[in-house]
Amino acid sequence: MTETTPRSPEEIAAEGLKPDEYQEIVSRLNRHPNRAELGMFGVMWSEHCCYKNSRPLLSQFPTTGDRVLVGPGENAGVVDLGNGLQLAFKIESHNHPSAVEPFQGAATGVGGILRDIFTMGARPIAILNSLRFGNLEDARTRRIFQGVVEGISHYGNCIGVPTVGGEVYFDPAYTGNPLVNAMALGLMETKEIVKAGASGIGNPVLYVGSTTGRDGMGGASFASAELTDASMDDRPAVQVGDPFLEKSLVEACLEAFKTGAVVAAQDMGAAGLTCSTAEMAEKGNVGIELDLDKIPAREQGMIPYEYLLSESQERMLFVGEKGREQELIDIFHRWGLHAVVAGAVIAEPIVRILFKGKIAANIPARALSDDTPIYKRELLQEAPEYAQKAWQWSVESLPACDYKGLFVGENYLSWNDILLKLLDTPTIASKQWVYRQYDHQVQNNTILLPGGADAAVIRVRPIDAKPEDCQTGVAATTDCNPRYVYLNPYEGAKYAVAEAARNLSCVGAEPLAVTDNLNFGSPEKPIGYWQLANACRGVADACREMNTPVTGGNVSLYNETLDSDGKPQPIYPTPVIGMVGLIPDITKICGQSWKTEGDIIYLLGSPKSPIPNTQSPIPNPPKSPIAASEYLALIHNTVAGKPPEIDFVLEKAVQEVCRTGIRNGWINAAHDCAEGGLAVALAESCIGNGFGANINLEINTEQRLDEVLFGESGNRIIVSVNPEQQADWEAYLTEKLSDRWSKLGFVTPQSSSLKIATNENLGLINVKISNIKRTWQDSIEKRLQVS
Repeated sequence: MTETTPRSPEEIAAEGLKPDEYQEIVSRLNRHPNRAELGMFGVMWSEHCCYKNSRPLLSQFPTTGDRVLVGPGENAGVVDLGNGLQLAFKIESHNHPSAVEPFQGAATGVGGILRDIFTMGARPIAILNSLRFGNLEDARTRRIFQGVVEGISHYGNCIGVPTVGGEVYFDPAYTGNPLVNAMALGLMETKEIVKAGASGIGNPVLYVGSTTGRDGMGGASFASAELTDASMDDRPAVQVGDPFLEKSLVEACLEAFKTGAVVAAQDMGAAGLTCSTAEMAEKGNVGIELDLDKIPAREQGMIPYEYLLSESQERMLFVGEKGREQELIDIFHRWGLHAVVAGAVIAEPIVRILFKGKIAANIPARALSDDTPIYKRELLQEAPEYAQKAWQWSVESLPACDYKGLFVGENYLSWNDILLKLLDTPTIASKQWVYRQYDHQVQNNTILLPGGADAAVIRVRPIDAKPEDCQTGVAATTDCNPRYVYLNPYEGAKYAVAEAARNLSCVGAEPLAVTDNLNFGSPEKPIGYWQLANACRGVADACREMNTPVTGGNVSLYNETLDSDGKPQPIYPTPVIGMVGLIPDITKICGQSWKTEGDIIYLLGSPKSPIPNTQSPIPNPPKSPIAASEYLALIHNTVAGKPPEIDFVLEKAVQEVCRTGIRNGWINAAHDCAEGGLAVALAESCIGNGFGANINLEINTEQRLDEVLFGESGNRIIVSVNPEQQADWEAYLTEKLSDRWSKLGFVTPQSSSLKIATNENLGLINVKISNIKRTWQDSIEKRLQVS
């Protein structure tokens, strides 16, 4: 085919392409592209699909390990759990669609990540999410928040996969651009892991699933640009999902895979038919010819551009064995789904699209899928001004405090009041309003329910096995403190990895591997790229330290909105870490809530400042643990300081001690110290079962009391231990942690109080558990009731 008409600057810009990228396309094709081809390049050369700004940074991630069976490059990562069990898992974003249409944006985000799982031949067993919203006092934020939660619950509940955990943050930085990251886990059900690379010249290419419409047009390009007032009205870029149809698709695909007649499979997510044909062809070093006249359409008069860029949901592309086409078609028809032979594998490594007997597109597969633009941007040699200014913060700037509380003018803000204020802030408060809408017990394999532990725990049960015969479990979590990453991308990203692993260790799981979702602003701006580059380096270094290789993930850039002055405002850099861990015996786990009156409470890890990392880009780390803390932001309205640095030697030792303590039956409850520090962690452990605690803190006279109570130093876990185990437990602690642990106090009866005093018997906090629980539980719901 020959195309001699140049595309206009407006057409080029509409596809998200730059003028020099268009010239590169012309050079690759040795002609001008037609409109359909221009659209194909637009979506495939978007950041969402080709990672043109982030791919060089992602190359530093560790991706191999003893348990890694499939790493980056396929639809999902796969790890070996032992005993013939294999786990597929992945995280992806649906941020911009959720900003425009919260319900469908979030729902189709869940549908998309589930397809990544069962495309590998795995049955989905669990969903998690990582969500970020603006201030709940804002009416638009409340609408987005409610719509997103409703969308997640609708899709997950209808398809019958439990939503078992995750995290929800609220901060004004996300007011115009919420983050909706969905993670899914699946248990491999096929003998062989299903890959995406096409093979076998002459093998048929089958289109299966739902019909193709005009919804989701250009969604990949839409996801790779800043949000503006115009994009808020871009409803066609948001897909519409059908979870009941996807349930049929799950069963049909798994049945088809088990026949052995499927050579390769690819779901149609971002960029739809364009992405699935190009990626399958490129990965197999072959070509694919596809006839659009064979594609089941739900709308009349569709043109090649619309077929190729539609992101209609619940669709898949298969390469089947020649001669077994009807066998596969019959399976999908039994499940009430479309299935047609729409093309074939060809030897020439091109994507050739036919329409009405003519060639509608003819592009080398590598030009679309692998040999795409790569931008190696210049990295700032020193931290930007905002960070350097924030690092100048000193704890000496805060009002004085004593055992009564914090001086506010001539009065005190008591430690009781400050604790309750922290428990009332939506980021820390109970998320029960969210997870009560999710069916977290469907499939009957959820061991620890949402809100009761630092990580979700799922029984790993093959579909034909009885629950009582299955003792292996898997734990999963998502984690990231975006304020830390904003203030120091390198240390904040390292902290996110360490805390995700700590969450798993707190339920007794051995951390195995990571899937990451990198949510950032524009990489074309020096600050944005500085944040992205340093955060990627932090994730890479921390994953090597924790021996948790990265098996895949998602990059979501250009998360920015225009403020009232028309100036782009980026989100906080948010590299969400999804991590999975292995539990050999699901009878040897624990949650975060105190279980027995009289149990002794310990702090694992040191209350001292972590050892400075000499490789850190920040000179002379400060000693104050309330730098970058929730306490500093909420009580003092200050986002400043240097976030805590992780001492990985101590971190790994603390986590090993916690896991061993749980598996030996010494530890009855474990909870990491995160947002809000020690006092909030203790309060959260009191809430679940209503037990109180008497705590006596050894106070260094040089320490401020707010640093002790609300500082967020890393490497710390609080645990409760049966007094009968005290001798063995403390001997083990001394052997493994030397002096980096302390005995805090003991668990008191239900319906009592949380009491925290100093070693000089000066009472700091004394709050009834009923008051703590009410404040913590009512926070989000009362804000949603505002008209």
